[in-house]
Amino acid sequence: MIDIPQTIARFNAGRDPERLAMKYKAMRTSPFVFLRGTCHLFYERLPQHKVLDDAPPVWICGDMHLENFGSYKADNRLIYFDNNDFDEACLAPNLYELVRLLTSVLVGAGDLKLSRAQALALCHTAVQAYSAALAFGKARWVERETSSGMVRDLFDALASRTRAAHLDRRTTLKGKSRLLKLDGKKALAVSDERRAAVTQFMQQFAAGESDPDFYRVLDVARRIAGTGSLGVDRYVILVEGKGSADGNYLIDLKEALPSSVVPHVHTPQPKWQTEAQRVVEIQRRNQAVSQAFLHAVEFDQRSYVLRSLQPSEDRVALQDWNGKLPRLEGVVNSMAELGAWAHLRSGGRQKSSIADELIAFGNRTDWQVPLIELATQCEAQVAADWKTYCEAYDRDAFAV
Repeated sequence: MIDIPQTIARFNAGRDPERLAMKYKAMRTSPFVFLRGTCHLFYERLPQHKVLDDAPPVWICGDMHLENFGSYKADNRLIYFDNNDFDEACLAPNLYELVRLLTSVLVGAGDLKLSRAQALALCHTAVQAYSAALAFGKARWVERETSSGMVRDLFDALASRTRAAHLDRRTTLKGKSRLLKLDGKKALAVSDERRAAVTQFMQQFAAGESDPDFYRVLDVARRIAGTGSLGVDRYVILVEGKGSADGNYLIDLKEALPSSVVPHVHTPQPKWQTEAQRVVEIQRRNQAVSQAFLHAVEFDQRSYVLRSLQPSEDRVALQDWNGKLPRLEGVVNSMAELGAWAHLRSGGRQKSSIADELIAFGNRTDWQVPLIELATQCEAQVAADWKTYCEAYDRDAFAV
């Protein structure tokens, strides 16, 4: 018997108290936010099932759900829509990936005001799209010209946004200089000691780059982003970029922790030098083009991922489906295809399944209905665990 409050508290021990309190409060708002914040619990509670055991091993992101897809600027300066969170990435049966996505659809139905029938229809859309993409056997990607529906709406909105407007959301302009906004929603103040440490780290990092002046630090703050990783040591760094004030860039520096999926899979894992190397290497394998500035680095004798800052606003506004199910189906279809393309793209690396094995799996249909049934079991488990969490939260069991 798992003690839910104790398990959650133990997993989050040692995190920044101010941001951890934000995480706990957010998780109280709905089962979907709770699901986002408890990836470790999801896999601990995932029932053993033959459909999972028989699935081919692939490189999974580990935390595939409706809110972990978005747009990003890649290192080739083009913008793509793709999975954007690889903190939990590892080698695992491919359906570990898909069952979490399906569960997020079912659990998120309440937040999205979906009927039961509509949520199940989206699950069928996802498994069919994933299966067809695997069976086709060729990895593709989503950019503006290949997007449609709500994903295209996102690209169109980004096309009209200037760098200055992007910076204005997160910084204040004083003369020709910018400073980060410490609004308590996206960023919090950092101590002088940590500011100095981050600045020194960036100077050392920049020394090895072709344009060291690009990374000259203008300001540093503690970053608030996501749900599951809230409280993990993380910074937003404002750098000189291509020149002040409107050529500045925002960089994300985040500690990499062990994958919470690995303890619950039987698939042997490679021996990575650091957790950040695991995250960055699998992200590079899975994405068609890597996110800008993506590096595995060491800071403060710990492992961190350095990358361009990806605003949470650069996600599809799922709530804007306006009662038209085909709009949501198009987005979920893209998410499932992106998962399949990532698995094909990274196939054959360090004992992951080769394309022929994935094509054969995609041509099978015997796993589809059992997987959806398993997702409904997971949905019920999440609902029960959230109820237990709420009761504990309301009696201040998570005071930090």
